[in-house]
Amino acid sequence: MSVSVVVPVYNEMDCIGPLVAEIDTAARDFPLTEIVVVDDCSDDRTPSVLQELKSKYPQLRVIRHAERSGQSTGLWTGISHAMGQLIVTLDGDGQNNPADIPLLYKQYESTAANMNTRRVLVAGQRIKRQDNNVRKISSRIANKVRAFMLKDGVRDTGCSLKLFRREDFLSLPFFNHLHRYIPALMLARGVQLTLVDVSHRPRLQGVSKYGLWDRLWVGIADLFGVRWLLSRTKPVIKVTEE
Repeated sequence: MSVSVVVPVYNEMDCIGPLVAEIDTAARDFPLTEIVVVDDCSDDRTPSVLQELKSKYPQLRVIRHAERSGQSTGLWTGISHAMGQLIVTLDGDGQNNPADIPLLYKQYESTAANMNTRRVLVAGQRIKRQDNNVRKISSRIANKVRAFMLKDGVRDTGCSLKLFRREDFLSLPFFNHLHRYIPALMLARGVQLTLVDVSHRPRLQGVSKYGLWDRLWVGIADLFGVRWLLSRTKPVIKVTEE
């Protein structure tokens, strides 16, 4: 199945070039169709860097928001415009390692064959996180509260490195911060979930776009809405035409 890699970015002029190069290298081991970078109205040199990269990497597509819209909207924009049957998502800061993408793809193929379904989500879970203590602690607390309330069995839902079918994502309700709840929402729709340990790297360039408020309190507030949404969600019903 064809794969589109979707990367939302904001002010990542120093990170995006090396990241695209790494994705291109990793594509030797999975069927890459395109790299879709969604620029969330960057005000640094990110747009010009992306235009330069397009001449070197013909599989690179660049979509630019007219105004700042956030990570979830960036993902939805990229996925809705993608051409691949499968989607891989990862952050644009270089902390997710593109070398792990073939691992997710192989796990998808194995799970799909064993479960006799293509409706599979492969979610990465970071090991040996390379973040500061504030980010680690806030993420740990938010993940424990989320796991208690949503019962999705995912230790690290904040890991952006995921692989899933495009149509499964586009069938989900869209709302701000959607990206934090993809596993729980897909499980509620009957998608098979499998977890894979992946590497995590320190941020070498640029600055984080999230603080304590984004990672802890806003995430916890969203949980009540998501839990209500899950209580109203029905799984996809299999049908046959007679």
